[in-house]
Amino acid sequence: MRRYQKNAKGYASSQGGSSPLVRTCALFSLMSIPEFPKSFVFRFCFHCNYLASSQNGEMDESFRIPCFDSWNVSDPTRLLSVDFRIGWNEKALFLSVAVSGKTQSPWCRLTHPEESEGVQICLDTRDVRNVHRATRYCHRFAFLPLGYGPEGKEPAVLWFPIHRAKGNPNPVAVKRIAIQSDILSNGYRLAAKIPGDVLTGYDPLEHSRLGFHYSIIDKEYGTQPFLVGSPFPYDQDPSMWGTLECRRAK
Repeated sequence: MRRYQKNAKGYASSQGGSSPLVRTCALFSLMSIPEFPKSFVFRFCFHCNYLASSQNGEMDESFRIPCFDSWNVSDPTRLLSVDFRIGWNEKALFLSVAVSGKTQSPWCRLTHPEESEGVQICLDTRDVRNVHRATRYCHRFAFLPLGYGPEGKEPAVLWFPIHRAKGNPNPVAVKRIAIQSDILSNGYRLAAKIPGDVLTGYDPLEHSRLGFHYSIIDKEYGTQPFLVGSPFPYDQDPSMWGTLECRRAK
């Protein structure tokens, strides 16, 4: 039996070598397995629009990044509604996330950061596609709608070291990342600004492509990944992330 794996272009390839027809048949065979995430076999690249300082962090529909979690579940009705938007300029990255469909208040505990509900994001300022271990240009953050402050009612930003990383970024000053949140009856909204100098290697004019992945952590519905989720090591393997291409509007 031949073993198939994801190559640098995102297609299935045989270890022993085979014709394009055999590789294509293997690809569709994998996609026919109910548990196999269909998004795993594709490389995704999205435009990340420029956000001028005069826009005050406001991002319209053109900044929205589509979510492919419905590809990977048998019942798409068992998913939260997620509106994820991201923009850039020379000095910062901007995030806007709206999550709805919840029946409970977000569970956020700084004593259990990786289990807390919110948005976890992976970024690679060099978008290296052919490695399986994070480099010093890779970052992993959690944005929590609650959990900080004397009563735990303020939003929080956390940085996590990436498991098995070959190197860590420069010390990350998370206190310089601005965040605000609104708790809604059926979910929450988050907005954040990440200064470029907080991210090792951030230089979108010279390196316009960013490796990117996010996950919505939720105890009611489970984790909803942007592309692939468990059991794949999406939170530590940059080859499983998508790509954001920073561009200015024409």
